[in-house]
Amino acid sequence: MSQVPNIHPFHHAGSGTWSYLVEDGHAAAVIDPVFDFDAETATLRDTPVQGLDERLSARGLQLRWILETHAHADHVSAAQWFKQRWPQATLAIGAGIRAVRARFAPQFGLTADGGDARCGFDHLFADGERFAIGALQAQVIAVPGHTDDSIAYLIGDALFPGDSLFMPDSGTARCDFPGGDAATLFRSIHRLYALPAATRVFVCHDYGAGGRAVACETSIGAQRRDNIHVRDGIGEAEFVALRQARDATLAQPRLMQPSVRANIQAGRTDELHAAPR
Repeated sequence: MSQVPNIHPFHHAGSGTWSYLVEDGHAAAVIDPVFDFDAETATLRDTPVQGLDERLSARGLQLRWILETHAHADHVSAAQWFKQRWPQATLAIGAGIRAVRARFAPQFGLTADGGDARCGFDHLFADGERFAIGALQAQVIAVPGHTDDSIAYLIGDALFPGDSLFMPDSGTARCDFPGGDAATLFRSIHRLYALPAATRVFVCHDYGAGGRAVACETSIGAQRRDNIHVRDGIGEAEFVALRQARDATLAQPRLMQPSVRANIQAGRTDELHAAPR
């Protein structure tokens, strides 16, 4: 029987991002924590992570992991905020971050790895790698397509797919960033679809499609039945055509430059010229 972790979702309205606190009553991980960033004033605010931090304290939890699903292009990660407060916690991302950093580094005047094979992270996960959050067993699933470094975390009966899957009425992530590929994303998603139908799925983004309230939880079964881009019966060629047509209409994320600059450096924000407040 699968373990059932305690999951606490936190929504950042500015970027539509869901961050999560995942715990077993003693040990915890945070997934995809977010800073507020005002590009006009280069001001960072830690308001979005206060709720996560307060929940950690209120439940007397020990933070063991700070987990990124990929180097996000629409918000500045608050990973270093948690790392400073919980230095013993392991900050981790997928090993594909090396390719992402090497691709973007020249435009920011950075070297391919900054002199660190881990690109500033404590640990780079390999596909299939297993780890523990206290008593909770977790596994990494590589899901490239949106980005080279995209990974999903399967923690007990709960899947955190990053940007690869949205809620069923919102489909999937864009694939037009450098290194993205729609056919690769299709195959990655079908790796996730091999999981049991009852597997809970906690998405990284939701924007309240059609005016509904924002939501964070669905299931593998619901995705296979209802996902508007990649449900059962939609083949790879159809998905690629749909995804490429959709991507051609999308603007670059408003905070892409500062977000990518910070996030390919494990969330380092000192080069954004303002300390969090």
